[in-house]
Amino acid sequence: MNAPTAFTHLVPEVLQRAVPPALIDALKARFADRCSTAMAVREQHGRDESSFDVPPPAAVVFAESTADVADAVALASAHSVPIIPFGVGSSLEGHLLAVQGGISVDVSRMNKVLAVNAEDLTVTVQAGVTRKQLNDAVKSTGLFFPIDPGADASIGGMSATRASGTNAVRYGTMRENVLALEVVTASGEVIRTGTRAKKSSAGYDLTRLFVGSEGTLGVITEITVRLYPFPEAISAATSSFPSIEAAVLTTIEMIQLGVPIARVELIDVNTVRMVNKHSKLSLREEPMLLMEFHGSPNSVKEQAETVQELAKEHGGQDFEWASTPEERTRLWTARHNALFAALQSRPGCRAISTDTCVPISRLADCLLESVQEADDSGLPYFLVGHVGDGNFHFGYLLDPNDPKERDVAETLNHKLVARALSLGGTCTGEHGVGLHKMGFLVDEAGAGAVEMMRTIKRALDPKNIMNPGKIFSM
Repeated sequence: MNAPTAFTHLVPEVLQRAVPPALIDALKARFADRCSTAMAVREQHGRDESSFDVPPPAAVVFAESTADVADAVALASAHSVPIIPFGVGSSLEGHLLAVQGGISVDVSRMNKVLAVNAEDLTVTVQAGVTRKQLNDAVKSTGLFFPIDPGADASIGGMSATRASGTNAVRYGTMRENVLALEVVTASGEVIRTGTRAKKSSAGYDLTRLFVGSEGTLGVITEITVRLYPFPEAISAATSSFPSIEAAVLTTIEMIQLGVPIARVELIDVNTVRMVNKHSKLSLREEPMLLMEFHGSPNSVKEQAETVQELAKEHGGQDFEWASTPEERTRLWTARHNALFAALQSRPGCRAISTDTCVPISRLADCLLESVQEADDSGLPYFLVGHVGDGNFHFGYLLDPNDPKERDVAETLNHKLVARALSLGGTCTGEHGVGLHKMGFLVDEAGAGAVEMMRTIKRALDPKNIMNPGKIFSM
């Protein structure tokens, strides 16, 4: 694997392109008070949940329709100025940072649920609709949208980063659940990809090309996704284990047996302590699996009995159940707030989050060595994982003013990614490449594959204005 460029500053070249006053004037003429150059607004749109500090965009346009996005892109294209799509700002890898300057296009006001086709198990939404808003809108149909990355992210952003989360072990990722898109291309043209049909063999799969493109090929403005019947029965349970290894081995056996569990999350003892304090819980302070079972009452009972038997064989404690919606919500909210619990545990710190994913059979090998390295480093960290699909996250907690701590964190991350790749895994299971994993993408995919990605980028975005400086360098 190639050595990292510079641990103390991993952001690739920050080359701010000039934004002509004529473009700002044209945007203000078109959008009036929906185009802002106020520093507070620009700074809000110039940061995400990553640890990078980059100058903010030159202006922010608040789009309310596809036509708005198309006009903003066309004006920027005429001046060869970058466009950076913005949803809710919850990305972790610097996706929305203006590393080459430009205009941020905020689609959060594009928040309409356009069509619910309950009989076909599909729904079409504008890009700014968030996952919680979507589930509230379809609740009365008895259906739900299962992709849950933790943050209340926008469906457009989730599509752009090919997000997944806690339910992916059963319901898949955005790759499997996005059926069709409306996209504004780099020239300002509006195109549609895919249909509401369950399958198609018509031409290139452009939907899959844009899902995971991180805004580098176009701005996603509408999305059609799959819905699922709400399970007849849902039960959540926790089980504590004497070691991380015991919890991981239980998970591996569970998946290899084909148990259709909906969620299985690993939480290490550090994280349990942080979550208990932050969310005022009293979870047993040991490595823990947090699980959820979906199905009929009988199938949920059968799944739970099978998993409990496996857990006992590895020293797991009897399940502690959260059967009511309120109890389950509290438990999963605590899990989703693990990052904030960790940040609160060391005031003023920043977190560098890892995102490797490996084949389930190699999970124990990858995870246990990485835990040992993190323990030996002395750097505070938390560990959570969607271990049912081999995906886990370390969060290294560092003092942003201490370059040595950043060096330690990046060294740990580098070793972890190298290990995951050697085991047939990936540098990012769900967060995307963004800025932080650009070097790792070359190691994973190879120079030839990355050059093919550049060829596609050049063909669809010849001026390199769509979220430039992300995924790979040009």
